[in-house]
Amino acid sequence: MATKKYTVTLPEELAEEIRREVGPGGFSAYVTRAIQGRREQDRLGEAVDWLENEYGPVNEEQLAAAEAERHEIMREHAERAALRRTVPDAPSGERVAEAA
Repeated sequence: MATKKYTVTLPEELAEEIRREVGPGGFSAYVTRAIQGRREQDRLGEAVDWLENEYGPVNEEQLAAAEAERHEIMREHAERAALRRTVPDAPSGERVAEAA
């Protein structure tokens, strides 16, 4: 991807804090990732607005169901990660019975 140099104005304390954290040469990459993240949030917000206009707002029951599903997915991922730590040669996603 081609790059172009721009001048932006930032609070000095914030800029210096970032420079200390990312080290030499990391400032532009940090700012790029921050801007990309913000653009993704903006696009997601636009998608939510469109979906709510199209289908109506999400109700409490739907939110609770989505949260329960998220917890189940997180539990499954944690279980798989623990299994990979126990059986490091197991192929990803394959369940391996532990020795008793």
